[in-house]
Amino acid sequence: MLRGLATVNIFAEDVPAAVAWYSEVLGIEPYFVREADGKPAYVEFRIGDYQHELGIVDARFAPDDRDRPGGAIMYWHVDDVRAAVERLVELGAKPHMPVIERGPGFVPASVIDPFGNVLGVMYNKHYLEILG
Repeated sequence: MLRGLATVNIFAEDVPAAVAWYSEVLGIEPYFVREADGKPAYVEFRIGDYQHELGIVDARFAPDDRDRPGGAIMYWHVDDVRAAVERLVELGAKPHMPVIERGPGFVPASVIDPFGNVLGVMYNKHYLEILG
């Protein structure tokens, strides 16, 4: 039934600021922008080995439960979790879950981006096995 990651959407009150921050984090510009009322309402990046989609959505289109964190945390594979967390914090993210080895080859951590979203990063040996 679940065949693979299609799109991860995050929400931001200030879409241009979120696009600038994620462009810096990812080292690329978005490939798609949809406007509403003359302003960016949805902006999308293609990232990683499989060109997964990361979308930034104007918070006015978010579900009504945005006053509390919840839902799933998406973890993006990185080669060096500590370095990734350090860079994200240097760019303005706040620590969320520290780097914890959950077993050989499985090391997750997460931060809160400047827009209130949880961003997970993880070294995952299965990701590398599938990629290989």
